[in-house]
Amino acid sequence: MAETEKKQKAAPAKRAAKAPAGPHASLSFLRVAPRKVRLVADHVRGMPVGEALAMLRYTPQSAAKPLAKLLRSAVANAEQKGGHVDVDALFVKTLTVDGGPKMRRFMPRAMGRAFRIEKRTSHVYVELGTGARA
Repeated sequence: MAETEKKQKAAPAKRAAKAPAGPHASLSFLRVAPRKVRLVADHVRGMPVGEALAMLRYTPQSAAKPLAKLLRSAVANAEQKGGHVDVDALFVKTLTVDGGPKMRRFMPRAMGRAFRIEKRTSHVYVELGTGARA
């Protein structure tokens, strides 16, 4: 009985430690493979938001447009939470790309065989920081 009480008391402390410090936004079930999204995300990570949006505008990869939309959403969240925020003061603090569920399809092949095709999805999370970069 005492053990479960300890676990219940420890749970809010863990949640508080995991809570994001700054403005953030997330994108789930993006229909682009995580490997391809990471190629674009690696260029943007650590950049000021204005520069990142400018770079994403002229990036030809298919993941650039959803990432730009996600960044604009995080900026809007910052304005909503803290009033007017200078976009030039914000930078991309963390940008993580995780794999989502795979849609599995089968392609008929010769002699009655079938090859499996996996259409991968991504979960993207961005957190913005202000002031000096870490």
